[in-house]
Amino acid sequence: MIKVKTFATPLKVFHAHEELAALDEQVNGFLEVNGVQDVICISDAVTTDDKGAAIGLVRVVTYRQGERKK
Repeated sequence: MIKVKTFATPLKVFHAHEELAALDEQVNGFLEVNGVQDVICISDAVTTDDKGAAIGLVRVVTYRQGERKK
């Protein structure tokens, strides 16, 4: 079965590197805990405020749950 999981993080000025590293850890932890071995796609999208400044990041992971078909 194909599933989709969404993760989000706020982005703050001068802290983006740490926030992206924390998001990577969160996603990798999810994949490990759930035994996901077949990732189909990972996509990032930036959210902005009304002036166009980046204020957040949404990461979508599409993966296959269960046994792989041969």
